Amino acid sequence: MELAWSEADAAFRDEVRSFLEEKLTPELRRAGRLATSVYSDHEASMEWQRILHERGWAAPAWPVEYGGCDWTQTQHYIFSRESILAGAPNLSPMGIRMVAHAIVAYGTEEQKSYFLPRILTGEVFFCQGYSEPEAGSDLASLSMAAVDDGDDLIVTGSKIWTTHATEANWMFALVRTSKTGRKQQGITFLLIDMTSPGIEIRPLVMTSGEEVQNQVFFDGVRVPKKNVLGKIDDGWTVAKYLLVFERGGAAAAPALQVMAERIAEEAAEQPGPSGGRLIDDPAFSAKLAEARIRTDVLEILEYRTLAALSAGKNPGPASSMLKILGTELSQTITRLTLEAAGPRGRVYQPHITAPGGPVADYVPPADGYVSGEEWQAVAPLRYFNDRAGSIYAGSNEIQRNILAKAALGL
Repeated sequence: MELAWSEADAAFRDEVRSFLEEKLTPELRRAGRLATSVYSDHEASMEWQRILHERGWAAPAWPVEYGGCDWTQTQHYIFSRESILAGAPNLSPMGIRMVAHAIVAYGTEEQKSYFLPRILTGEVFFCQGYSEPEAGSDLASLSMAAVDDGDDLIVTGSKIWTTHATEANWMFALVRTSKTGRKQQGITFLLIDMTSPGIEIRPLVMTSGEEVQNQVFFDGVRVPKKNVLGKIDDGWTVAKYLLVFERGGAAAAPALQVMAERIAEEAAEQPGPSGGRLIDDPAFSAKLAEARIRTDVLEILEYRTLAALSAGKNPGPASSMLKILGTELSQTITRLTLEAAGPRGRVYQPHITAPGGPVADYVPPADGYVSGEEWQAVAPLRYFNDRAGSIYAGSNEIQRNILAKAALGL
């Protein structure tokens, strides 16, 4: 495998860098820097999507006829990598990176013409309705019912851990339309208008202080059958197709490398347990060195997957492997960041991540610690949020089972 960029790829990288330098305002960079998870501040994310859409780069992985870019797999990787390195806010993946691909593959012409252009502009903003209180990792056990009623389906039940439900005006959901056969059968993939009567949203306050996740209740919600994606009772097929896009396609190593580099820079200024610099403490420096080595290994594995995709090959179980390595390494790095933040990283101040929120002037009562620098204030919030990384998009235990079957034949 050739690790150096070709002349054309290097020119494309420079084009992307110039665009990011010109269009990323300090406010947008701050939103990217303060993101405590894979999701950035909603308003900043939508503003960045608007800027990308003007350039034609909002959904580069889409087919060209629907607004995508005629890029090579290498160019897709370069764009993702440079965006991360520049500190760009993350776009919500629910519409652009996930359900849009399912609409292209399984949607009617009417569904494609309505949803795809509106997803690009942000007029349609999706949330995902998969997990239920009794159906998380075992998603096929879902029970939210959709009962046939002429031209409509009547939906009753609830979904949980629904990211950005309060901002979304549409949900793509899996609903139970039949109880016969295997549990994967009788599931239908449904597009639900979130302004429909009978929908109630209850935010779930996270340990980071955010209300990104929600529980959504449906009480006799009427959904037209024309909003079924694919066929009734065959939604599991659509869901499996969509999971390919949920678990892969983006470069994780660059962001982790940037995080590790920043830890090293900050640890050079922080006191260690023996009175010297934290970076000189043997225990801490060994943990940081191991994490940095692992980020380099992850980058090589991402390059190998990129090479396979560029050659038209199916990377197979590589998406499960990268999901495990990326999320668990991220948890290691956020734990090291919290350790480097020291006592100031123990102060709970979730207001820091709010757009325009204060950083330097907050003094918690009684304990005498000022809030510290911005990175120290964000460290505990990011640490808490990142604990979910090994659970979402299919828990890492499930990914290991996939690897055991697909790679080891067990």
